[in-house]
Amino acid sequence: MRKLRDILPEERPAEKARRLGIASLDDQELLALLLRSGCSGQDVTELSALVLDLEPRREGLLGLLHNSMQDYMRIRGVGEAKALQLVAIGELSKRIWRREAAKNLTAAFADPSICARYYMEALRHLEQEELHAAFLDTKLRLICDRLLSRGSVDSSVVSVRELMIAALRARAVRMILIHNHPSGDPRPSKDDQKVTAEIQEAARLIGIPLEDHIVIGDNAYYSFKEWGLL
Repeated sequence: MRKLRDILPEERPAEKARRLGIASLDDQELLALLLRSGCSGQDVTELSALVLDLEPRREGLLGLLHNSMQDYMRIRGVGEAKALQLVAIGELSKRIWRREAAKNLTAAFADPSICARYYMEALRHLEQEELHAAFLDTKLRLICDRLLSRGSVDSSVVSVRELMIAALRARAVRMILIHNHPSGDPRPSKDDQKVTAEIQEAARLIGIPLEDHIVIGDNAYYSFKEWGLL
C-alpha cells in the first residue's frame, strides 16, 4: 500500500495531474485527489487503497456506486464525515451515469431487456432491495424515475397513493416497476406478485397503466410482462 510520504512530490496526485493531465492518474490517485485528506492513523493514499479494496467482488471503483456509510465506517479511523463524503462521490457518479445512459437511450422501454439493461448496473450489487418506478410518455420513453422504497418489497412499505401522485405529477402515460433481488435470483416472490397486483389495479383506476414489473438479479432479469403475468 503506497503512503503519501513515500511518493516523490512531483508524483503526488495533484502535481501529477497538473503535469500530465487528469487521465494520467490511476484509480487510487484519482480517489485520493477527490478526498484531499486522510483520517486518523492513515494518509489519503492509504485511505483510498482501503476504500477500493473494501469489497473485492465489486472491482474497486464499482464499490463507490454501492457501498453505504456503514460500509465505509468499518474502515479503521473513518468517521461519519468522511463516510458521508465517500457516499456523496458515489451518488454523484451514479447520477452522472444514469443521466448519460438516459440521454443515449436509442429505444423506448417497450422492450423489457432495454429497461433491465438501463437499471442493471445500478441495482444488481445492492445488499438490500430497492423498488423504483419508471414513468413513461406515449412512446414508452423514460420521463423520470422515482425510488419508492428500500428494504423488502411488500405492501406495508410501498405507498401506492404516493406512487400515483408522483405518476400524475410526472404526467406519465404508463409506468414500469423495477426492483432488485440481492440474492441474484430474479424470480419474483409472493410479496412481489402481491405488490404488483395492488399497483396494477390502482394504476388502472387513474388511467396510467402498469406496463411491466422487472426484477433485477445478478446479470439476469425477470419481466412480469414477458412471463404473461401482466
